[in-house]
Amino acid sequence: YDALGYAKYMVQGGDLGSFVGSMMAQSEPERIIGLHLNFLPIYRDADALAEHPDPTAQKYRKELSSFLKNESAYQLLHSTKPQTLTYALYDSPIGLAAWISEKFSAWSDTNNLGPGTSITRDELLTNITYYWLSGTIGSSIWPYYARALSDWPFSPNKPINVSMGYSEFPREIFRPPIVLAKTVYKNILLWTSMEAGGHFAALEQPTLLANHIRTFLR
Repeated sequence: YDALGYAKYMVQGGDLGSFVGSMMAQSEPERIIGLHLNFLPIYRDADALAEHPDPTAQKYRKELSSFLKNESAYQLLHSTKPQTLTYALYDSPIGLAAWISEKFSAWSDTNNLGPGTSITRDELLTNITYYWLSGTIGSSIWPYYARALSDWPFSPNKPINVSMGYSEFPREIFRPPIVLAKTVYKNILLWTSMEAGGHFAALEQPTLLANHIRTFLR
């Protein structure tokens, strides 16, 4: 926390960064003036929501159940056999490209990476090339294994009290409603549904995201 010499600062995160930022806010709340997220690390238990009275929670339960049934195989593989998958993907550039581009296609607001997409072919290939040339696909997989062996870090019993802002992008893979977010994030100051974008918001819609962060900071 002291590396850059700032006594107080704001934190922003999406995907794994939302976990890191939320853990920082949880452990050092006196230092953080605000937490901005574009992904919510809310515990994913569809069964636990079965009796929830709020209709937005029921809508989310259906979306979550569908994702866990149809889109979560990669998570199970990452969290149980990370090194086997690492060898397979590092051995084949086609395999690596398929593994990564499938997620860009499914999780971004891109019309299957077709014409007019917010992510260009060059940007996608550049992202894949970073992993290939640096040999870091394995280090991107192993955190899933570590998380599977750990307790979920945030809950109503382990809340985050730092002021929080959230950008809800329409094609994000998990979109818990504010009624659930409030059980963990106790001081939500700004919650905005964005008009476009998905899981890779900083790449897809950098201006929308940056403007929302500035609005939250103000």
